Amino acid sequence: MDIALLILGFILMLIGILGSILPVIPGTPISWLGLIVLHLAPSIPFDWFFIIITGIVAIGIYIMDYIIPAIGTKKFGGSKAGAWGTMIGLVIGIIAPIPFGILIGPFVGALVGELAFNKTEGPQAFKAAIGSFIGFLTSTFIKLVATVVFLGLFMYKVWDNWSLLF
Repeated sequence: MDIALLILGFILMLIGILGSILPVIPGTPISWLGLIVLHLAPSIPFDWFFIIITGIVAIGIYIMDYIIPAIGTKKFGGSKAGAWGTMIGLVIGIIAPIPFGILIGPFVGALVGELAFNKTEGPQAFKAAIGSFIGFLTSTFIKLVATVVFLGLFMYKVWDNWSLLF
C-alpha cells in the first residue's frame, strides 16, 4: 500500500510540474494532492499543519494564476482579448513544431488578440501584448517554483521516512 501511494503521489507531482507550464492543468493543486497522497501512506506520519500550510499556498497560487496575467495586461493597457490570446497562443505554441513555440506563441497570441478584437493600433497592441506576456511568464514562473518546492518537500518526506516505508 505504501509503495502504491508513493508512486501515485510522485506521478501527481510530475503532472503538477507539467501543469505549471500548461494552462489547462491546475499544476499547483495537483502537486498538493501528491503531498496528500503521500501522507495517506500508513507508514508516513500525517502532519495536519504541513498539509494545511501547503494547501493554503497551493490555493493562493491557483487564485493568483488568474490575477497576475490580468494585472500585467491591464498595466500595459491590454484587454481580455489579449489575455485570451496569450492562453490560445500558448496552446498553439506547444502543439506547433516551431522553435521556442512555448515563448513565441503566447506573445503572438496576445498581439493577435489585441489587434483583431480591440482594433487597437500597432504600438498600443504591441505594448499590451508585452504586458500580457510578462504577466503570463510571471504566473508560470511562480507556479513552476511552487510545484518544484512541493516536489522537494515530497522527496524530503520520503527520504525522512525511508526506513518506515520499507
